[in-house]
Amino acid sequence: STNESIGLAEVISRKWQYILDRSSPHWGFRWIVFFILISIYFVRVYFVNGWFIVTYGLGIYILNQFIGFISPQFDPEENDVDLSLPTRDSDEYRPFARRVPEFKFWYACVRSVVMSFFMTFFEIFDVPVFWPILVFYFIILFFITMNRQIKHMLKHRYVPFSWGK
Repeated sequence: STNESIGLAEVISRKWQYILDRSSPHWGFRWIVFFILISIYFVRVYFVNGWFIVTYGLGIYILNQFIGFISPQFDPEENDVDLSLPTRDSDEYRPFARRVPEFKFWYACVRSVVMSFFMTFFEIFDVPVFWPILVFYFIILFFITMNRQIKHMLKHRYVPFSWGK
């Protein structure tokens, strides 16, 4: 019985990994799936009129992942080695190396939305809060964080997107 459940878990794990591996090159489709999932989540939160603290936590987590996605793998302020991007056409082309790769960013966002969705089925996570304060605080946090990130981009002259040469 235990061996069968371990075998079943391994089979499911392998099939899930196979699906993830097959979806890796299809970034557009993956992000459409994410936006569909988050839309379903927001519709659920809207109609049950609760779980605002879960939604706030989801927003903070996705913002944190996004900052990792647009940040360089090696911070120029912390390293002595010159890992900066080329600034002139005569420099060698080097693509932007992210702290959090796009696939991992997408996968973390999808997992967090699915987890948050399932949390909305349990009353223990429905903490009563005045949601406009959470929205206001999230907006302020977003602008402060993005302002700091944009200043970092300008200071070290990098753009977090590379389309090739």
